[in-house]
Amino acid sequence: MSEISLFWFRRDLRLDDNCGLFHALKGGLNVLPVFIFDTGILGNLTDRCDKRVAFIYNSVSDLKNELGRHGSTLLVQYGEPVAVFKSLIEKYKVSSVYTNHDYEPYAVKRDKSVEDFLRSNGISFRTFKDQVVFEKSEIVKNDGSPYTVFTPYSRAWKTSLKKKPLPEFPSEHFLDSLFKTEHSIIPDIQETGFLKCDTMPVNPLIKEDIISNYQLTRDLPYVEGTSNLGIYIRFGRVSIRKLVNIALKLNDSWLNELIWREFFMMIISNFPHVVDTSFKKKYDLIRWLNDEEEFQKWCNGMTGFPMVDAGMRQLNQTGLMHNRVRMVAASFLTKHLLIDWRAGENYFASKLLDYELSSNNGNWQWASGSGCDAAPYFRIFNPYEQQRRYDPDMVYVKRWIPEYGTPDYPSPIVDHTFARERALKVYRDAMSEVI
Repeated sequence: MSEISLFWFRRDLRLDDNCGLFHALKGGLNVLPVFIFDTGILGNLTDRCDKRVAFIYNSVSDLKNELGRHGSTLLVQYGEPVAVFKSLIEKYKVSSVYTNHDYEPYAVKRDKSVEDFLRSNGISFRTFKDQVVFEKSEIVKNDGSPYTVFTPYSRAWKTSLKKKPLPEFPSEHFLDSLFKTEHSIIPDIQETGFLKCDTMPVNPLIKEDIISNYQLTRDLPYVEGTSNLGIYIRFGRVSIRKLVNIALKLNDSWLNELIWREFFMMIISNFPHVVDTSFKKKYDLIRWLNDEEEFQKWCNGMTGFPMVDAGMRQLNQTGLMHNRVRMVAASFLTKHLLIDWRAGENYFASKLLDYELSSNNGNWQWASGSGCDAAPYFRIFNPYEQQRRYDPDMVYVKRWIPEYGTPDYPSPIVDHTFARERALKVYRDAMSEVI
């Protein structure tokens, strides 16, 4: 039996410009690609028709078909990763396992367990930077400490990019190094405990006209003014390096959105406590009301505040929510209803197709005032003013709330002026306890 290498696909479900795959294919041995439906992740999902699982399943199927055209296959497994690799090294003579970095706490712990197991069996575990341009501590202050404010971070990020051009990893040109084998069988999605459901196409459509005009349309939820590439970035169906090159050519405002994503990934790598607690720890002293009935009305888009409700209904029905509306809905939950930002974060995590822990956490803490570079606690979005400014003709609202303007639509569950004053007092009281 000849020695081979394995390449473990995770958040990089593509054959082109894939850093870890490129190094595997150039490593001197034939490469067998592997994907694992990780039970440690799937076990935390409650919706049996989770559109993200369906998107991954369809992406994996597409990837397997692509590999088949090159005389290879994708070995699809279901289970706990260490157990999967234990079975694989019993079947194949594995020299090395290649993969790309993942930065979320669960993934870091999982990868350490896999690495320890493989190395105990004389197998190397090699990981590479692929889903970001700059990671962890590559962009830091002059004293070596991490940035906690976005604007200076983004300036340093762009300066570093000018000094060192984006690397290229043309993995698609070295597919002759794939392990030649017959097609494998992909387990039916029902074997993972999930059901088939409608989802977005797995191949990204990059609309350069939208990117070019991004700063003009990004805040208008009633038009198609954002790229809708979040899920493709999340699961690596498109290379981040490709997108950065497009942004450099077309629009600095859109580039800043890509940098925000890396900023929050850097934050979670350097300040892991933010996963469970506030970045600014004094905000954990806030006395949240956490009214369950009001929370459920927020979840179901029944608060009586049209922009908030339209956004929540869009989220519930599609797994998407416009960026501006996300801010309004998050501010409303934390400031108007005084419900802990972690409740909203968890709800978004269960619904968003483009969910990423670092960005979701960072944006929720930004909205509540508790995060790095966050909006100050006394900045409270007025949902009515946001409505008038960004959806003046109620196009977005009426699209998602067909009963708007009829007796079937509920009255506001809280008075805006009252809620604003109440939030200011509760936040001030928490801040005074620190002093």
